[in-house]
Amino acid sequence: MKNLVETLTALHGPCGYEQPVIRWIRDNVKSLVDEIKIDSLGNVIAIKKGRQPGPSMVMTAHMDEVGFIVKKIESNGLIRFEKLGGHDDRILLTQKVQIRTKKGLLTGVIGSIPAHYAKFDDANKVRNHRQMYIDIGIKSKQEAIDMGVELGSPITWAPNMDFLGNETTGRFVGKGFDDRAGCAVLIKTLQELENTSFSGTLTAIFTVQEEVGLRGAQVAAKQTEADVAVAIDATAVSDTPEEMMDNTLSIGGGTGIKVLDFSLISHPAVKDHLIALAVKNKITYQMEIFPGIGTDGGAMSLANRGIPTGVLSIPSRYAHSPLEIIDMNDLIATKNLLKAFILSLKEDTTFSFLEPY
Repeated sequence: MKNLVETLTALHGPCGYEQPVIRWIRDNVKSLVDEIKIDSLGNVIAIKKGRQPGPSMVMTAHMDEVGFIVKKIESNGLIRFEKLGGHDDRILLTQKVQIRTKKGLLTGVIGSIPAHYAKFDDANKVRNHRQMYIDIGIKSKQEAIDMGVELGSPITWAPNMDFLGNETTGRFVGKGFDDRAGCAVLIKTLQELENTSFSGTLTAIFTVQEEVGLRGAQVAAKQTEADVAVAIDATAVSDTPEEMMDNTLSIGGGTGIKVLDFSLISHPAVKDHLIALAVKNKITYQMEIFPGIGTDGGAMSLANRGIPTGVLSIPSRYAHSPLEIIDMNDLIATKNLLKAFILSLKEDTTFSFLEPY
């Protein structure tokens, strides 16, 4: 699983510019499924048929990561940028980034004043990202153009996955775990189902543009008739000492079974089924109530006539930063519970909103 996550997070794919991720997933998933297609927006839709009749299930994760886009090239070669997805301006300064051009990848740094100038600055000032710039080591606008930089060139954090502490912690630090870690869960699940009998039809949807409003999932959901859906996404934990943290979700505490967020109130029958399976299979889990986040599950739940939907969350510290942190045990627990859910489905399985409430 580590190698899979490392490979996926190294790919360059901010919102609306997920092409490298799309190609990699298509090429590495096609042998695991019966049918695979890419829709006009870029969603990868992979269908695997079970050996016995049963319900139609969707599992989904998003391919995009938060990033930036080139907005302007200054005369001295410094690059102005706009955001793709949600960022905290306080953490942008002096971070290493990667610009994708038609000629290749370029390394850059978001500039900042040196510490020697800090005494001449307002210590309480947080500069807006529109006041910032990216330095790629050149002296003129023409040099940037010659290197392939264009208005609209996509930008991500520079790839950087590593052990947190050392290999004994089981924790990793890097960019793009939201939601390449979720994509890894879907792919690993498909790999483990390759020689395993299950019922019904399983559709894995790898979506685009989740970080800018669940756009890919909205398009993909309308193409899919399903009896149940489970979305996999990273979520922000609340286990650090800041005053707004309430310690209701922690890294290392197991997969998060979502109760609600701002995009979804989880279908009670799906949620309860996930809890029962976690207890039965001794899979570590924790309940998630966090209105500060949304997932593709919200779009899936509203598709067509409505799809009973639940979400499994991968706990993450420092979300939407170049240095996110996840715990491998949480990742494995998420994969194990997703797989258990798929294998639990039988021909007569239904998810009634009225039961047991």
